[in-house]
Amino acid sequence: MKNVLFISYYFPPSGGSGVQRGLKFVKYLRDFGWNPIVLTVDPKSAAYPEIDEGLLDDIPDGVKVIRTDSWDPYAAYASLLGKKKSDAVGVGFLGADHDSWKEKVARFVRANLFFPDARVGWVRHARRAARELLKSTNIDAIVSSGPPHSAHLIAESIAKSQNLPWIADIRDAWPDIAYADMLPTTKLARRWDLRIRNRVLRSATTHVAVTESLARQMSEAVSVPFHVIRNGFDPADFSDSKRKPLDGFNIVHTGSMAPARNPSSIWRILSRPDARARWPRLKLTFVGNVDGTVIRAASDAGLSDLLDHVPHLSHEEAIAYTRGATLLLLPINRVSSTAGIVTGKIYEYLMAGRPVLGLGDPQGEASSILRETGAGVMFDYDDLDSIAQELDRHYTAWSTGSPLGGASPGAAAPYSRREQTSQLASLLDTILEGGA
Repeated sequence: MKNVLFISYYFPPSGGSGVQRGLKFVKYLRDFGWNPIVLTVDPKSAAYPEIDEGLLDDIPDGVKVIRTDSWDPYAAYASLLGKKKSDAVGVGFLGADHDSWKEKVARFVRANLFFPDARVGWVRHARRAARELLKSTNIDAIVSSGPPHSAHLIAESIAKSQNLPWIADIRDAWPDIAYADMLPTTKLARRWDLRIRNRVLRSATTHVAVTESLARQMSEAVSVPFHVIRNGFDPADFSDSKRKPLDGFNIVHTGSMAPARNPSSIWRILSRPDARARWPRLKLTFVGNVDGTVIRAASDAGLSDLLDHVPHLSHEEAIAYTRGATLLLLPINRVSSTAGIVTGKIYEYLMAGRPVLGLGDPQGEASSILRETGAGVMFDYDDLDSIAQELDRHYTAWSTGSPLGGASPGAAAPYSRREQTSQLASLLDTILEGGA
């Protein structure tokens, strides 16, 4: 069996959406003739926003996982802000006091002193560990997955020194324009970041992106072709999962909800004078990290009694909530690049078989997936009347004992993690044979 070095900062026991793609690739690669050896960060040194010990069970027996130290600026960043390190990690969660001088200083340092990202302190340790590995183990190819895009710096160094084929897997844009307005990056810092990006990515053998839009964007920026291997779901995660019993007509959102995903349309609709009488048993359940600005928006609209916020749960428990929903809420980041954003949770929403109410660009890529699979409908954030009518449609069906469904198993099947791993393995076979 051929060996592939898989480089990813996020790996169990890290939780959250960023870990799933790499974990599932590692889980299924052996089915296609590739033995993964994982290079990641030691949890003691990591800046993980969430921990999910249950994901460790998904790592196949015998898979070698090399965990290294990392110098972590997030500890100092958190200390300056008076936070726990885990609370200071996510760009989308910059804290309630966004305008304090400490927050401004921390964001400036974060944006202008660490390239390509604040996990660059991991690179030196990971390179050293990879060199030690190569003294005793034959590696046939490399896959690096980012963000953090520092993972690609590690892959670049090892691929060049050992003349190894390398696939750069891009989950989010480099740089991510979705957060450009959240960090005060100077022109000089941006130019330096782009210079690093162009050098690193142009040296990769093959490039992969998670959406068509991201593939086009990165291909145009770096002037190299990109393949598309989407995110997805693992049917095994659903085979033993339970369905969380939820009261009433329950609209569920799972995963992180940053300010850019604040479902303001829902607050505006549910605060209308007739809303309580129109949907008397409507409830909302948000599972996972929710920014304080979102919670305050619901409170300001007088809707706190309708919203149940369940802090971070294990992936298994979050799936149980997904399966128990009457309607699943899918807000897409309200930014300039909305049309091209496909959040990872959409695929697990498909597998759950529950209907989806999307808020974003009706002509965007996520909307296309909902239409293609029959999972639900995407509405413009400001199309309040159409959203309210969709709530009517689902509420009426639910109240008569015939709740509407979402995607069928057959429609969801192409988005399974095993199918996507077969695509990655095919690319690895191709580059090993000298193709691109």
